[in-house]
Amino acid sequence: MKEKLAKIKDFLLNPHLLLCVGIAWLITNGWAYIALGIGTYYGLTPLMTIAGVYLAVLWSPFCLEGIFTALIALFLLRHLFPDDTKTLEKLEDMRDELSAKKQSRRLRRKGAADIDDEID
Repeated sequence: MKEKLAKIKDFLLNPHLLLCVGIAWLITNGWAYIALGIGTYYGLTPLMTIAGVYLAVLWSPFCLEGIFTALIALFLLRHLFPDDTKTLEKLEDMRDELSAKKQSRRLRRKGAADIDDEID
């Protein structure tokens, strides 16, 4: 367990990934916080309104902003740092591990369904 946590920590604290997450955050919602600040400071009602409405949507429970931020960050990581094979390999290893777990669960369910069919 400690080994897995260390792997995840190393992946998440990678400077390239942190930079890409920061840029992705600015793209998805950072601009709204900045616009709200500028609009408030200079008294620009339209700017405050646009930013406020977007932020209200962001804070709603059904907003998928976090998923979009992660996808944009991974896209940026692949395109801005294509030579960072260490991080990309860790990402692919995690993806393969999740796929293997998913396949294992699928096989267990299928096996349980086969047993249920035999009982009926």
